[in-house]
Amino acid sequence: MTYTDLFYEIKGKFMGADVSDIQEHLAFEFDIEDEEAGGAFYVEVKDGQLFVEPYEYYDRDAMFICAPDVLIKIADGEMDPVWAFTTQKLRVEGNIDKALRLNEIIQQKKKEMKKEEKAPKKESKETDKETKKESKNKSAGK
Repeated sequence: MTYTDLFYEIKGKFMGADVSDIQEHLAFEFDIEDEEAGGAFYVEVKDGQLFVEPYEYYDRDAMFICAPDVLIKIADGEMDPVWAFTTQKLRVEGNIDKALRLNEIIQQKKKEMKKEEKAPKKESKETDKETKKESKNKSAGK
């Protein structure tokens, strides 16, 4: 995996998270330690909007340093960032209180993804009911 692949995968995982209720400014830099996928990018919450860009962010609140696989698991919600920090899979520099807000963004994205997964199931159930109803009406009419 290259840096570009990793960046766009992570950007896709973060984008779409509803951060409209976060009115404070948050800026996180991610330093990825890897020969192929290594590099830096930032995640910023500003005026209730989320930005993910492939640049270093010098005026950051916190910096996260980890391997690519750790970041992917954290972004997927498969690994708790606090646990990753405790087990030294993730290093954090800067404002710890603001760094903990990243977990809120990840949890919000997880909730939104669960809603999206349930929505198609609900729609398909409604479609199935309509199809059965139409079949009954056609059968009754013959």
